[in-house]
Amino acid sequence: MPVNKVLQPVLKLKVDELFLYWLSETPTQLLLKDYVRRIKNGENVPLESFEDSRDASRMQSADKTLDNLSLSPVNCSPPSRSPSALPIGALGSPKSRFPPRTPRSNGLRLVQPKREEPRTPTLSQHIPKFYFPKGCPKANINVDSIISRIEKTFSTLPNERASLEDMSKVAKACECPLYWKAPLFYAAGGDRTGYVSVHKFVAMWRKVLQTCHDDAAKFVQLLAKPSCVYLEQEDLIPFLQDVVNTHPHLTFLREASEFHSRYITTVVQRIFYLVNRSWSGRITCAELRKSNFLQHVALLEEEDINQSTDYFSYEHFYVIYCKFWELDTDHDLYIDEQDLSRHNDHAISSRVIERIFSGAVTRGRKAPKDRKISYADFVWFLLSEEDKKIQTSIEYWFRCMDLDGDGVLSMYELEYFYEEQCQKMESMAIEPLPFEDCLCQMLDLVKPKCDGKITLHDLKKCKQANLFFDTFINLDKYLDHEQKDPFSVLRVGENEGQELSDWEKYAAEEYAILVAEEAASEQWNEGYDAELNSLETDIVNDKNYVMDKSSFLDMASEESQVDIDEYDYEDDFE
Repeated sequence: MPVNKVLQPVLKLKVDELFLYWLSETPTQLLLKDYVRRIKNGENVPLESFEDSRDASRMQSADKTLDNLSLSPVNCSPPSRSPSALPIGALGSPKSRFPPRTPRSNGLRLVQPKREEPRTPTLSQHIPKFYFPKGCPKANINVDSIISRIEKTFSTLPNERASLEDMSKVAKACECPLYWKAPLFYAAGGDRTGYVSVHKFVAMWRKVLQTCHDDAAKFVQLLAKPSCVYLEQEDLIPFLQDVVNTHPHLTFLREASEFHSRYITTVVQRIFYLVNRSWSGRITCAELRKSNFLQHVALLEEEDINQSTDYFSYEHFYVIYCKFWELDTDHDLYIDEQDLSRHNDHAISSRVIERIFSGAVTRGRKAPKDRKISYADFVWFLLSEEDKKIQTSIEYWFRCMDLDGDGVLSMYELEYFYEEQCQKMESMAIEPLPFEDCLCQMLDLVKPKCDGKITLHDLKKCKQANLFFDTFINLDKYLDHEQKDPFSVLRVGENEGQELSDWEKYAAEEYAILVAEEAASEQWNEGYDAELNSLETDIVNDKNYVMDKSSFLDMASEESQVDIDEYDYEDDFE
């Protein structure tokens, strides 16, 4: 109880009552008399003896002695108390005025305050920190040695300033991959002045080393906007533009500047397609750590760029852009439902195409403007269409088929998409499988946790999600699956991870076809030009011969300016 707190009247009466009750006890009086005697004799009275075991045993012996002695009424009887001396209403009966004798230990506890024992520290104080949003700090990193190495690199540059072309040396001094040079340059303010001084760069990189403890956090810190902890699509453009400008295997692309933006858009969409698993349009450090993107960036300086089949491959970009160019008849970089329906010879279900243009899978989950999708949206479509086994593709087509957005594919939704497939098969004189039988096959294929409901988790757990989606989305691929050996599917599942993905197979085949068509076209043009040249030579020879025989006729024909549309054919028949 706080000392400075004033007791309330009722509480004070109760405390006084308890004190008088304790003071009237015979053991209390004997104890007080013993202490008075010790004080008169000059002996010390230890206050801690109330809780000491030896004093407790001494008190027990005193109780026994007290029981054997015949105490006189004057010395040992409790002092007489009148009812008026006690608070009114404190004792309601004569029995309550003289309560029964209680053990002396209880009286002692009331007198002596309880000794506070030291509290043991709580368990939470011993739990080590386990959440590091910017990477787990490394104990053996020497920041000063890294900074000194950077300063030594800058000392070899004119005026200790580094341009973008010089940043490859600085990136190596920072122990970063080569193609981090553009992010390092722009993070230090090089885009404003065209160069980076040693002081600005050292200050920037020291802060990064002190706050970011792994490559993912550093990469996000370099490219993200101020006070942002994530990457958006436009944040990657300076980094990718430097790859286009400096990578040795993109020399031919460097000369065609009008295709730079197309290539960069393709790579950005492929990065977000595989890395941004949350579909938020923002890549976080955690998502970057779980992906293989930074490993591909580190390998850019060591291998052919076409070996980066997940992100940077020029061949894959060529296939994607050519497919889009075939559908974009007006070449405004937007396609509508009719354009997309022509993909792969009208193999995609029109009802699925309607869902794509409804905003189910486009950025922001809004319906595209004017019912058209951009080239960036087409990249997602083609990647998902040609490889339905990867996680993002399964999510893409699940969103298309989930009409009511409840996270479950019901039997009604499956029947809605299968109905159009049946109509197409009937038009091709193919007897379709009844929906009930098809449904049984799909349920046996997926094995959903809840009967009659297929969730996204069920499809991701299923190893044959591509068979499921092709049944309702792509008729050509569905018929191909029906003609394959059923045991081949099991063999493919056993060898999964040991061969190329469906997308890599498709891109390789299409690129070979496109290259062959381009070569045939060039060969045909060269042969046509040769034939034209020989034909022109013969015409010139004939013309010279005619000039010799009847030059006046040729001169008249060359000087005449007759418009065929205005020529009056009636003059020839007069």
